[in-house]
Amino acid sequence: MLQKHIIRNIVQSAIEEDVGGTDITTTAALTGEEIGKALAIAKSALVVAGIDVFKETFLFLDRGMQFKGCCKDGEFVEKGGCLGEISGNLSRILTAERVALNFLQRMCGIATLTRRYVDEVKGTKAKILDTRKTAPGLRYLDKYAVRIGGGHNHRYGLHDGVLIKDNHIAAAGGISQALTRVRGRLPHTLKVEIEVKNIQELEEAISSGADVIMLDNMSLEEIRKAVAVTGGRVLLEASGNVTLANVRKIAETGVDFISVGALTHSVPASDISLKIE
Repeated sequence: MLQKHIIRNIVQSAIEEDVGGTDITTTAALTGEEIGKALAIAKSALVVAGIDVFKETFLFLDRGMQFKGCCKDGEFVEKGGCLGEISGNLSRILTAERVALNFLQRMCGIATLTRRYVDEVKGTKAKILDTRKTAPGLRYLDKYAVRIGGGHNHRYGLHDGVLIKDNHIAAAGGISQALTRVRGRLPHTLKVEIEVKNIQELEEAISSGADVIMLDNMSLEEIRKAVAVTGGRVLLEASGNVTLANVRKIAETGVDFISVGALTHSVPASDISLKIE
């Protein structure tokens, strides 16, 4: 569930960035008195995400506008389907149009791609995770869209989860040293995850008390061996170079999680248009 005050803050920042002091094109082309209706139409099949954000972008400029949703987040909409209908002052609708579509297109794109990954691993125990590779300022919306698509969120940020990466290991002097320091400084209630590159590092991480181990850019053969070596003693996350073409094979190795940076760092926006009737 998206929190309204967070949506409003994100929308305000985006509107200020795009509009500045005024929309000079719209104010020059219209009188400001025109009233009408516009429809958001899917130009390709998609999983809907971000309807409330789309709505709030218009209402932020004019609380008198009327919005009617044609679908709900999580629904699949075919090409040509209606996503929403906005009625009111056409000047305000035109001013908000691009920002509203930017939010909706990105969020639907993330949800749609996530759904494809989730569908690919059905029947296995693997869960699809996102990463922190999100658009600056839009992480809250990006991660929401992943959940709508059926995926799961990894840690939200640096403040709510422990993930010891390769540079932490290098700076701390090794896997054992890093894990010992973390274990000594953090509550026992926090799970500790660490990144490893090979089986030797995996074994060191297990013996040093890791709860979750990220297998970084390992081959399928190495991942299978890691699953066998681990024997269920810790949770395993596969990460790096994951695509729709290979995610099923990775899931079939028996890992618990598969993290996919592409869900948010390079996702194609869904094709959606806003048409004034």
